[in-house]
Amino acid sequence: MIKLGLIVNPIAGVGGSVALKGSDGVSEQALAKGATKKANLRAEQALQALSQVQQAFIVYTASGEMGEDLCQKLSLPHEVIYQANQPSDALDTQQAAQQLAKLGVELLVFAGGDGTARDVLSAVGEGTKCLGIPAGCKIHSGVYGVTPAASGIVIEKLVKGEMLSLKSADVMDIDEQAFRQGRVRAKCFGEMIVPDELRYVQSVKQGGIESEELVLQDIAAEVIELLEDEQFIAGSGSTVAAIMQELSLPNTLLGVDLVKDHQIVQEDLTEAELINRISNVQTKLLITPIGGQGHLFGRGNQQLSPAVIRKLGRENIVVVATKTKLKSLHGRPLIVDTGDTELDKNLSGSIKVITGYRDYIMYRVSNPENEVTDAQELCHPAADLPEQPRHKSKCSTKKCYSIPK
Repeated sequence: MIKLGLIVNPIAGVGGSVALKGSDGVSEQALAKGATKKANLRAEQALQALSQVQQAFIVYTASGEMGEDLCQKLSLPHEVIYQANQPSDALDTQQAAQQLAKLGVELLVFAGGDGTARDVLSAVGEGTKCLGIPAGCKIHSGVYGVTPAASGIVIEKLVKGEMLSLKSADVMDIDEQAFRQGRVRAKCFGEMIVPDELRYVQSVKQGGIESEELVLQDIAAEVIELLEDEQFIAGSGSTVAAIMQELSLPNTLLGVDLVKDHQIVQEDLTEAELINRISNVQTKLLITPIGGQGHLFGRGNQQLSPAVIRKLGRENIVVVATKTKLKSLHGRPLIVDTGDTELDKNLSGSIKVITGYRDYIMYRVSNPENEVTDAQELCHPAADLPEQPRHKSKCSTKKCYSIPK
């Protein structure tokens, strides 16, 4: 019988929807602002994959919200080996992880974000096989599934006895205080051994600012024309920041802003503020995928909740990215991890990505658990994109440099 360890950080990601950029040290503030705990829901999305193989495993876990409640809800065979404080904290995560490692669990599964991964690593070191269920705001570490359901698929493979290769993956984290001020300071705190399932386990996030200034200027020129006279939400990320710079507007690098008539309507909005602002006004969303990972939703932009995305509509999502960023995905599709599986399915398929002035490609959006099989939905993978020779284009209305076709 497979022995699984389970730790849920119940406050993971609680600060995302209320624009606090994380939960470290601000969980009470986030809950006071109306945030709701969603870590157990995301863990449930992963572990419900085990409902058909219950005779093959047992889950060892912590009490209450740290795992016991979820096991009871899903009727998973389990045993509580650690009594957590109420409310639980990082020390509970560390002590529970130590107990699970001593039991010799074959896979220690934890739901949280980068801070949770750090806590687990500090407790068990680099020798315990682990896998994260993404539930935090910022997830730079390469130890998480690309979605909760993808994590569930990997766990199910293990329980069914399928052969899984292993790899070492970086545990990354950033200074949340600097993060809330728009500065990203990430570093590696060590490595974990995780299943080497490239379709399901995310890559380490690529940081830094794009240096392809001409490409970014071309993208900005196209977007500025496209969104003329439109109200739009400016998402997070350096590509969007470059567009805002071309508009001579301030930008919340790690938040979302609302723009109309070339003016900032409101900066760093929460989920509730977004819903209020877009309820009766046609609004578009300007967004870019995370370099190296390919996530459009669910990584650092939880303000863009399922409710917000549904009000906007898929047709009003404007995706921008350089071809260099798309090539870094090596043909993997873009990922949407909204927390709403039905919405994730609806967002799947080919989507237009603006890659320059009068230049775009169709790129695939598809979570591993919802792979698109219809050949008409498949598009040219980034691995097939041309290299980056630059030449003066024939555009007559703007100075632009585009990738030759």
